[in-house]
Amino acid sequence: MKLGEWVAKSRLLILIISAILVPPSLFGFAATRVNYDLLSYLPETLETVKGQNIMVDEFGTGAFSMCVIEGMPMKEVQKLADAFKEVDHVKDVLWYGEVMDITVPTEILPDKIRDKFINGDAQLLVVFYDNTTSSDESMGALTQMRKIADERCFIGGMTGIVTDIKDLCMAELPVYVVIASILSFIILELTTESFVVPLFFLLGIGLSILYNLGSNIFLGSISYVTQALTAVLQLAVTMDYSIFLLESYEENKRHYPDDRDKAMGIAIHQTFVSVVGSSVTTVAGFLALCVMTFALGRDIGIVMSKGVLIGVICCVTILPSMILVFDGLIEKTKHRPLIPSLNGLSDFIIRHYRIWVLVLLILVAPAMYGSKNVGVYYNIAQSLPDDIPSNIANKKLHDTFKMNTTHVILMDKDLDMRTKRKIFEEVEKLDGVKFTMSLPGMVGPLLPTEMIPRDVKKMLQSDRHEMGMVVSKYTEATPEVNAQIAQINKIVKSRDPGALVIGEAPMMKDLQDTTDVDIRRVNLLSMAAIFLIILIVFKSISLPFLLVLVIEFAINVNMAVPYFQGISLAFVASIVIGTIQLGATVDYAILMTNRYITERKAGKTKHEAVTIAHRASILSILTSGFSFFVATFGVSWYSRVDMIASICTLLSRGALISMASVLLLMPAMYMIFDPMIIRTTAGFRKKEQPRDDQPALRNN
Repeated sequence: MKLGEWVAKSRLLILIISAILVPPSLFGFAATRVNYDLLSYLPETLETVKGQNIMVDEFGTGAFSMCVIEGMPMKEVQKLADAFKEVDHVKDVLWYGEVMDITVPTEILPDKIRDKFINGDAQLLVVFYDNTTSSDESMGALTQMRKIADERCFIGGMTGIVTDIKDLCMAELPVYVVIASILSFIILELTTESFVVPLFFLLGIGLSILYNLGSNIFLGSISYVTQALTAVLQLAVTMDYSIFLLESYEENKRHYPDDRDKAMGIAIHQTFVSVVGSSVTTVAGFLALCVMTFALGRDIGIVMSKGVLIGVICCVTILPSMILVFDGLIEKTKHRPLIPSLNGLSDFIIRHYRIWVLVLLILVAPAMYGSKNVGVYYNIAQSLPDDIPSNIANKKLHDTFKMNTTHVILMDKDLDMRTKRKIFEEVEKLDGVKFTMSLPGMVGPLLPTEMIPRDVKKMLQSDRHEMGMVVSKYTEATPEVNAQIAQINKIVKSRDPGALVIGEAPMMKDLQDTTDVDIRRVNLLSMAAIFLIILIVFKSISLPFLLVLVIEFAINVNMAVPYFQGISLAFVASIVIGTIQLGATVDYAILMTNRYITERKAGKTKHEAVTIAHRASILSILTSGFSFFVATFGVSWYSRVDMIASICTLLSRGALISMASVLLLMPAMYMIFDPMIIRTTAGFRKKEQPRDDQPALRNN
């Protein structure tokens, strides 16, 4: 109560402080680096990550791009390669002219040498950067190279993909916020009784989002997935708290019509108490992501948990302050409810509760099967449109040179030349290997390595390691390329146990192996954490089982839909959806359950308690659920980045399914398991247990 009274009396001070916090939050938001490379979140203990570090430390390069040049004379290619070399953070350019004199006719060269760099009128350049794939330096260099090159040059590779993701996200992010805000505003206008209240809701939540994004500066950087989802998720998840506050304030104003400060003080206290359990379950769901070995989960988990906590604080400070300051305007703009009474719908649902249980029993098996077998893709390029520059370049690389990805072999420099040559000869015989590029492959067995140009030698050899490249016909994140990587590892390590096979495809294989374990761990932990919180909040053994059962059923139905549609999900979506949907929508079940338990303890019969709880909760759940739906659906409809769109599609559909599951199944759970709930929930005394021989409430 003291907090509520202080907020009510200090409303102008709170609004002044909230305004003062805006500039530093904007600065923090602008200064927080955004990471566009999801592979960089792999654990440092993996061989592929260790190999990347060796590349940077010893070879001075951590990334490269394959460039296809079409219809360009050799002398112009020479000029282009020289121009690329002058670009900041381009370390080297490997092409035909680095190996052979361009005056030598290509027709007289052995096919083995010519085919690596030339195919008809097309040539291949390999550009090495002096930093990692997703570094600002590498992306800046690639952007500059695109400006230098004309329409005959196509620059592919992971750095190109990351750059295109950055460009798309920077263009789309402001639109995400606008779409989510407009659609949420429409829902709020339909479900609230004042034309201006939705504006204060969105302004209060908007400030909490800005504070959250600004405080990310202390994390150093966040992923583009986190940045894209934060505003939309925080808007959808914390909308409940604003709705609770307004409803409580309006109810207390009827009790204290002449003392708005007291009415708001009580409302703040009631809201804070009500949303503690709700927000803690949401935070627990997000924090469960932090146990992932794939560090993207920790990134999303920390930012969103922080966002929920900031949202709660803003809901009980800034929003009530705005409502009190503009209370007169709110009163003047009040209107009759646009949504008619939902008591009839509520009674229909409760009356036919057996039907909803039957639906659950019918759907549970296919839902579980579909959710366990839904397809997941790990190829990051697949999440981008076909018409972006990097995907166009990668298609050219495939069509012209029949190559899709490149592996890098790092081996001991001091291995004898015969062993090195044997390694690459065996690798070249593997299915799907187009060719290899290595120092032993550039000279014959009878020619000395001194004949290799010094610049080329410097590119491929450090003081400790030697690098070779394996060009594969297979695409990243496919069973074929994963099997190929395993075979290459076997060949290489049989002669050099310390050798490493790295590159985009090996890292994506590690990504798949890592996240497969993470998904199971995160889902179990989030369920356990939320189960424990519900147990503590309600002091009940049975209620956690029932609430988690209903939401988990909704999650399985949601995940099964793409399986039966024949759609594959982006791997990030499959990882985070379970915890986010559980944490964000279990609030609906907690809201209704809290009222049901309160009414039962007050002496109401089972039917009366269920009816009162359902009637009191249905509009709030519909408002929150539809706000969640429209905010995420709008983004899924607009976004061209499938990594973002697929997550938002699942979240929007999940909001509707969870909302329907709670409204239809929770009353059935109360009706069926009421005796067990009473026996296993603290606060019920045997002599006070109400009888159930009274009829349910009639429509008001």
